[in-house]
Amino acid sequence: MPVQTTTSGSLPRTQALIDANRARTFEDDGFTLRRSPEVDALTAEAVADVVERQREAGITLVGDGEFGKAMTGAVDYGAWWGYSFQRVGGLSLTEVNAFNEPPVESSPGDVRLTSFLNRRDRQRFPAVYAEAVEMGAGATAFPSTTGPLVYRGQDAVASDIQNLTAALRPGEQGFLTAIAPGSAARVRNEYYASDEEHIFAWADALREEYKAIVDAGLIVQLDDPSLAENFDQITPEPSIADYQAFTQIRIDAINHAIAGLPKEQVRLHLCWGSWHGPHTTDIELRDILPVVLNANVGSISFEAGNVRHEHEWDVWADASASGALPGDLVLVPGVVSHATNVVEHPDLVAQRIRRFTGIVGEDRVIASTDCGLGGRIHPDIAWAKLASLGEGARRA
Repeated sequence: MPVQTTTSGSLPRTQALIDANRARTFEDDGFTLRRSPEVDALTAEAVADVVERQREAGITLVGDGEFGKAMTGAVDYGAWWGYSFQRVGGLSLTEVNAFNEPPVESSPGDVRLTSFLNRRDRQRFPAVYAEAVEMGAGATAFPSTTGPLVYRGQDAVASDIQNLTAALRPGEQGFLTAIAPGSAARVRNEYYASDEEHIFAWADALREEYKAIVDAGLIVQLDDPSLAENFDQITPEPSIADYQAFTQIRIDAINHAIAGLPKEQVRLHLCWGSWHGPHTTDIELRDILPVVLNANVGSISFEAGNVRHEHEWDVWADASASGALPGDLVLVPGVVSHATNVVEHPDLVAQRIRRFTGIVGEDRVIASTDCGLGGRIHPDIAWAKLASLGEGARRA
């Protein structure tokens, strides 16, 4: 039987869906998109189509393409995050937010995130980021936390669940993505006494979404690029020990949020951010993996197919050989990449897959994409990559 295949979530939206979301208006708070029966019906139809297209490409563990997370442009790196603003109360638009706040300096033993525009990779390559790194536009402005966080997305997650389950065949498994607490908490905090309190408030709020997905029989993928990506957003560069302690708080928040949920239905997505920049300030996997492995999840999705991190497959081999890798953990390596327009040859995909099946066996590997393909590369290239993924899995 071929190795199983999946995606890391986001797939290209149809132009009709993009246009329909762009035409939506906001509630009085200025950032909550109004729902309509027309957009809901269009989304359900688009999900049914994208699930079938995944099957045709050879994807065996399908998702909804994140179509319930609004995109209003063809290029959008933030829909996986911005959707949470629609589902959590306690947020409001403020004059200073996560994207225009002033830079923050860290010191030994006191690690804090600086502003998004003060990232170290950006500072190292200012001309590149100004001229060649397209970020697109989000569907909504970024709010700040200004009150107690509470989940208000019951209808929205129920719609996501309904759209995906209606598209599944009898006995077919599916997954939905949801933002992890640590990534969600990177909005500006103007209410909670500490960053840790803020993160755990997000964990308490988002647990309701995770539980709803799992209770529906689906896998929930917790999107948490912050675990690795935060390293680039700390200036000056912190010590590895300080960063590991900083990151452990985020892992603790995940474990708090998923306590009691069946581990085999929880997947963690780890990446270094999907923007198309140099990424020279990414933390090494070997420095972050010991902390990430403390997450009580059944599988981990991670970048293994782009030129900055492909070589790190041997870190997983070392972890397995040392006994650090849990014996029941399923690896979900990205073997086609969001970071290049070149479509991977199926034989290369097969080689990448065999690296990991050689470590943990075929039954504990699900081949995937590095990160979301929707909003990051041209739709035609995205679907060609998925076809190569499916064929590569058959050849592996």
